[in-house]
Amino acid sequence: MKNARIAIFASGNGSNAEEIIRYFKHHPTIDVSLLLSNNPDAYALQRAENNNIPSKSFDRATYKETTLLLDWLSEANITHIVLAGFLWLIPDYLLKKYPGHIINIHPALLPKHGGKGMYGMRVHEAVKTAGDTVSGITIHLVDANYDEGKVIFQATCQIGNQDTPEQIASKVHALEYQHFPRIIESWIL
Repeated sequence: MKNARIAIFASGNGSNAEEIIRYFKHHPTIDVSLLLSNNPDAYALQRAENNNIPSKSFDRATYKETTLLLDWLSEANITHIVLAGFLWLIPDYLLKKYPGHIINIHPALLPKHGGKGMYGMRVHEAVKTAGDTVSGITIHLVDANYDEGKVIFQATCQIGNQDTPEQIASKVHALEYQHFPRIIESWIL
């Protein structure tokens, strides 16, 4: 396969983005080439800078009403988009430009605890409230709806009765770091 170039979309801290950047740092055919954020204060932008990855931020109007993001992606020769804690619904123009080439990770076992507004600690609190004994991650293709794209991979962790939402989050983060970069690699290759 010719070289793949990834753009990571992130809204917050960027710990998954940094794991992905590290994983592909010396990869022979896959390169993390750009990080985009809808939050100008996202620590993910600093993580990109620390790793010499070009980054840009944008606002909702730019995202929904212009094609500036397409220009940025084109300039960087992006072939694949990875959502790593990105909270906005992907617009049609990106879905059309990158069909089957946008992937997301969700911090629960979809279809449970997914959909609009289900992100971060909200997901882990919902898992706790539901009394689930198992949680995990879902890596899926992105379509026009939140968390409904074709599932590529799931991994699970046990949840104890005494586990707090914070402890559940810690278990789920460990799965994200362990699996997401490797699944991105196998998806691309």
